[in-house]
Amino acid sequence: MDSVDRRIIAALRVNGRATYADLGRQVGLSASAVHERVGKLESSGVITGYHAVVDPRTVGLGVTALVGIQPSDAGDDERIAEVLGTLAEVESCYAVAGDEAFVVKVRVATMDDLERALGRLRRIEGVARTRTTVVLSTRFEGRPNDPDEQWAAAPRRTDP
Repeated sequence: MDSVDRRIIAALRVNGRATYADLGRQVGLSASAVHERVGKLESSGVITGYHAVVDPRTVGLGVTALVGIQPSDAGDDERIAEVLGTLAEVESCYAVAGDEAFVVKVRVATMDDLERALGRLRRIEGVARTRTTVVLSTRFEGRPNDPDEQWAAAPRRTDP
């Protein structure tokens, strides 16, 4: 993957519905060359899919919480993750380092729904405890980024 591929990915993350011609104009290639590159990015697993970004509040999911899940000593992380994947209110699941094995993002309509969801999480076999942080507001989420720009923006060390 080269810098042109990275720029195509960055453009698709901003607008997944961009045409190959639009992408070509942004990266300085023909539409057919972009089509070929996107196909390679898809077949190699770099691009794994396309989806609509929806404002959760407009579809009735006004409460977001981040829930840390600590397994019991006998808890099986694979089994816990499998069960988490079956719960509709769990939007994202991250395996993490530290006391907790997972942090999940839960989206529900009301605080009562959150209380019920937390009860379901606590009843998963192998879960010892949960720690919940309710999100008051979201400043940004799912932000497209460009790794090339991250490195370019990083302060450079200068040795005397």
